[in-house]
Amino acid sequence: MHSTTTHGLHHITAISSDISRNLHFYTKVLGLRFVKQSVNQDDPGTYHLYYGDYLGSPGTCLTFFPWAGLKRGRPGTGQAYATGFAVPLGSLDFWQQRFAQMNIKHLPRENRFTDEVLPFFDPDDLRLELIATSETDLRSPAPSEDVPLENAIRGFHSTTLALLSAAATATVLTDSMGYRLIAQAGYRTRYTVDQGGPGTYVDLLTDPNLPRGLNGSGTIHHVAFRANDDANQSAARTVLVASGLAVSPVIDRAYFKSIYYREPGGVLFEIATDQPGFTIDESPTTLGTRLSLPPHLEPHRTAIQAALPKLI
Repeated sequence: MHSTTTHGLHHITAISSDISRNLHFYTKVLGLRFVKQSVNQDDPGTYHLYYGDYLGSPGTCLTFFPWAGLKRGRPGTGQAYATGFAVPLGSLDFWQQRFAQMNIKHLPRENRFTDEVLPFFDPDDLRLELIATSETDLRSPAPSEDVPLENAIRGFHSTTLALLSAAATATVLTDSMGYRLIAQAGYRTRYTVDQGGPGTYVDLLTDPNLPRGLNGSGTIHHVAFRANDDANQSAARTVLVASGLAVSPVIDRAYFKSIYYREPGGVLFEIATDQPGFTIDESPTTLGTRLSLPPHLEPHRTAIQAALPKLI
């Protein structure tokens, strides 16, 4: 176990095909806050949309690259397979009723370890889960006119990675990222880091019935883990490189700094710093209300804005 570890989930980035459906679903159906409208910094003609708690705190943001009309992908092995959101114990009745009323595709509730899980799907068939947990979760949900506070999403609970074999991925998690195995049932093993709790869990799923994953809309692009600061990230990078993984240089994404690497099972991982966060270029009250660009793209704002589709 290294003292330089990651500290739970930072954000998860997925792929969408219809920007207005995506925006409506995550803000109006799920009650998350639209905290940042920016662009894919590697493809500035594409938005990068962030949904999370009031400030877009690390561990709460599901983000999207929307490519209009993109072909549907297929969730499966070699991908982050499902994204779990933490909700308070006793709130799944509200959500199940809400999904039924709004014709949101969902599956029967199931028990997983000590939690109850409601699997559901966004308009691109991205696999999502509401996980009602009895564990302490002091995170404040985003205020929402659509979802009562007592039932609201607190942030991430877990990410589930679908793998042909879990051994090499587990080694990266435990030897290089500070994770430890805490539970196992059937084809699923659960890992946590630091003090544990919602927002830290990584589940490895080796169900042989799962197909090979295909990229496209409704699939996850990458999973980002938390580094406290630049020094923590740098130390983590040293450990990862020493383990033989190909790790990118540090890339300044304006709202956080990032390094990227593909774990042995094929999933793209990122380690992102907690600082400086989304309020460096917008006030807390106005987050998400204008196109935010990193400094190096700001001179090109007029051209970038002209090329982007309208949000609504």
